[in-house]
Amino acid sequence: MESKLDLTVIIVTFNSEDKIYACIDTIPKDIKINVIENSNNKTFRSDLEKKYPNVQCTLTGENKGYAVANNIGLKQVKTNYALVLNPDTKLEAGAIENFFNFLKIKKDFWIVGPSNDQSKKYSHDKNNIIEVDDLKGFAIFFNLNKFNQDFFDENFFLYFEEIDLCKKIKKKGGTIYLDENIVIKHEGAGSVKKIDKIELEKNRNWHWMWSSFYFHKKHKGFFIAMVLIIPKLISASLKFMLYLLTFDKDKREIYFFRLSGLSNSILGKKSWYRPSID
Repeated sequence: MESKLDLTVIIVTFNSEDKIYACIDTIPKDIKINVIENSNNKTFRSDLEKKYPNVQCTLTGENKGYAVANNIGLKQVKTNYALVLNPDTKLEAGAIENFFNFLKIKKDFWIVGPSNDQSKKYSHDKNNIIEVDDLKGFAIFFNLNKFNQDFFDENFFLYFEEIDLCKKIKKKGGTIYLDENIVIKHEGAGSVKKIDKIELEKNRNWHWMWSSFYFHKKHKGFFIAMVLIIPKLISASLKFMLYLLTFDKDKREIYFFRLSGLSNSILGKKSWYRPSID
């Protein structure tokens, strides 16, 4: 019989001190938690491990992004199941118990996610479980026996990692589910503190464009990716020129970063941009 001791929670953080504690407080204290901190913040690690006996914190030494850091955490796991969780989430009462109830019904799954707005597009079965093509990345339960240590594509720094993972699973004939009985609240865009709004927007826009082209190129080829991305390229170019002429510095910078992320991806360069923080 499955038990909570067969689950490990993975939480990737990057200057997330104002979110991570509230998140961990909603996780049962008998579940092992691996926090992967994308920095060399030894004080953060010490404070976290002192406060929570069930937490182990690994420092990556630098900001390696979502995919690399989650892979580090997942490869450390000794249990059969793992929950990849964003630090700006909170588990509702019964979330973990309902995951183990799910296991009694769908033992041969690859990944399963909690209730979210995707469920409106699908038909539920009698157990409120839905088979889907992809999941949102804020909370994903993994059946680690299916993966052979092959998880996220580490070329992604931010965005599209979970969609790419889902495509890989489907190509292998694997199953992906949503379970409406598992409820995990997600704040959204709240995982990082000490970063100003413009810097955050520059980071989002650069990586969204880089990852968009890389994702389409990987799954559809370079030429189809170019066809799909041309409208975004034209739009970003026109808006950059508009805000250049109207002396709107903040918006000009955002569209410059959209163009930079896209051009770097088209040229085959790595996802190198990293945000500045206070």
